[in-house]
Amino acid sequence: MPTRFPFALLLLSLAVVPAAPAQQNPASSPTTTDSTVTMDPVEVADHLDRARADILPELGASSFVINKQQLLDLPQGEDAPFSQVLLRAPGVAEDSAANGDLHVRGEHGNLQYRINDVLLPEGISGFGLELDPRFVGSLQLITGSLPAQYGFRTAGIVDIQTKSGILDQGGGVSVYGGSFDTFRPSVEAGGTAGQSSWFLNATYDQNGLGIENPTPASNAIHDATNQGRLFSYFSRILDHDSRVSVMLSASDSNYQVPNTPGLAAGTSPDGNPWLPGNFDSTGLDENQNEQNYFGVITYQKTAGDLNYQVSALGRARSVHFAPDPVGDLYFNGVASDVQRQLHSWGLQGDASYSRHDRHTLRFGAMLLDESVTADATTTVFPVDTDGNATSPAFAVADNHRLHGLFAGWYLQDEWKLSRQVTLNYGARLDVFDSSFDHEGQLSPRINLLYQPATATTLHAGYARYFTPPPVESVSGATVARFDDTSNASATDQDDPVKAERSDYFDAGLTQKLAPGFQVGVDAYYKRAKNQLDDGLFGQTLILSAFNYALGDVRGVELTASYASGGFNAYANLAHSVAKGRDWTSAQFLFDPADLAYVKDHWINLDHDQALTGTFGASYLWKRNTGSTLVYVDVPYGSGLRNDATAADGTNIPNGGSVPAYCTVNVGVEQNLRTGPRRQWKVRLDVINLADKSYELRDGSGVGVNAAQYGMRRGFFGSMGCMF
Repeated sequence: MPTRFPFALLLLSLAVVPAAPAQQNPASSPTTTDSTVTMDPVEVADHLDRARADILPELGASSFVINKQQLLDLPQGEDAPFSQVLLRAPGVAEDSAANGDLHVRGEHGNLQYRINDVLLPEGISGFGLELDPRFVGSLQLITGSLPAQYGFRTAGIVDIQTKSGILDQGGGVSVYGGSFDTFRPSVEAGGTAGQSSWFLNATYDQNGLGIENPTPASNAIHDATNQGRLFSYFSRILDHDSRVSVMLSASDSNYQVPNTPGLAAGTSPDGNPWLPGNFDSTGLDENQNEQNYFGVITYQKTAGDLNYQVSALGRARSVHFAPDPVGDLYFNGVASDVQRQLHSWGLQGDASYSRHDRHTLRFGAMLLDESVTADATTTVFPVDTDGNATSPAFAVADNHRLHGLFAGWYLQDEWKLSRQVTLNYGARLDVFDSSFDHEGQLSPRINLLYQPATATTLHAGYARYFTPPPVESVSGATVARFDDTSNASATDQDDPVKAERSDYFDAGLTQKLAPGFQVGVDAYYKRAKNQLDDGLFGQTLILSAFNYALGDVRGVELTASYASGGFNAYANLAHSVAKGRDWTSAQFLFDPADLAYVKDHWINLDHDQALTGTFGASYLWKRNTGSTLVYVDVPYGSGLRNDATAADGTNIPNGGSVPAYCTVNVGVEQNLRTGPRRQWKVRLDVINLADKSYELRDGSGVGVNAAQYGMRRGFFGSMGCMF
């Protein structure tokens, strides 16, 4: 469990949210808050928001934006898991929807999350979905050849602009529920008091499908979850050109790990064969708890041609996997109780300076310090040379401390060569110093943006990337400690995980064909040394990192969107190929035969999906008394990878893929105004309308330890009141 730090965050969250003031009209005339400051909070906040956006623009990278209305047009709207929102962006493939696994452009994870342009420190990978769409004002997924301000996690930048209280005044309560025992109440509130504004969102969620079902049945066995999330934002305008803001977040999630019926018999804890029928695998009781807390305080200032923002941030996170102490021994020969705790703190500063109309310099630095405590108690059997238990099980303690220091600096210049051509060039220097690795790299970046006509935009770029492994995903296990036990690895080789170094090329075109109708195409190619990947090995549900000596990732994305009046539609189709060769770290995780095969062969990465598509359409009728929204949503996937068998019987890791799938989701939302500020909302969502059974995983593939099936048909509804 985390230390006192989380409780301090909760107390501070309550302290920074003032008592609800008398409601003010944000569009009213300037307000005098004291004898020296007279200004309109809305006008000043908009001025500072634009200045902040100028500090960290995407500058030629590929960008996909989802605003507040578009969020409501998606299945389940603001009640959707955050990962489901991102899955509607081009090039994002679904893995475990319940635990938030996403694969952007053929990468496993490697996403960087920012809230109001402030980096969020990494947390221990797991099932927790700590981010709640309810506090999102808009979000942007930035991919491609990123400008120099973005480092370390580079598959995609998820940039969230929060609701603030300036324009999101008032509050609301709602209840969402339906199939799979879903019950999700939430409350939000926001307001202003003079030059201060605040926003608060709290959500509780319980349902019976916390993790993907390992069987095709409609309902999973032993799969309940309960989750609580809290987010608060406080901002104080100091003068017309500066403000200070505080963000605090807390989440606590409990998961039952779902069971698979009919598992084969194994060995009892006393080392003797267990008589068939004495233990049923549907009665296993594995559980996981995750807690996550972070806090950020930011000072922003604009002074003429100079804009800058400085932030201090901290994070505490824990994940605890609790096995079934008897059942896991019986079916797996191993029962591992694993707990990891991560504490991190950091400083981030970013600035922009306009020398004149043609040049804008941007520069900044980031420092992040992480400490991980990895404690495990694993109960195992002593075994003979044939792998048979020779005596009763005993426990092995294996506790480790890991540390990582991330530091980065960047400098770049946005050069407007003409009205049609903009060149952004620069470089960043990154250093990674940890318990297991010490590396650094100077990385050049360049992007060219060309707009020959108002309706046409072309971009092309190159980026050198340096991607250290996530500290929390590096195995600290002492492999030799389990020799001659039921948890022994076929090899004790455990070379350290290294940072990935890659060259990334990206080019694209967007074209407006008619008013409201836009299409686009974007192509990318990455070649990498020490290609990073993650997987689930053994029974615990915590990711472990490893390297391929070489990586090759390439693809193309097609996008289209149309908006006219209340009608909106979009379509995305992406083709991706992601391959790696030769495992060069954490070799004890792999079967020796697979290790030998991959040493001399390129294989697809387990999360590689050849084709990924999404389509959505909605219509919004607006009336004086309210509005009505209807939508249809269709995701498609050609299937993630699984193992295949060659004609000579050789296992080919990730050599095949599970069958393709396509589902249909529909919904309707009715809003009714009953007063100047009061609005009632009723919503109905039908997920997987045709009740299709489809596989995301079949249990085979590199780093895949269980089958996963997508959600069967579900009916969900909500009712809420905003005031």
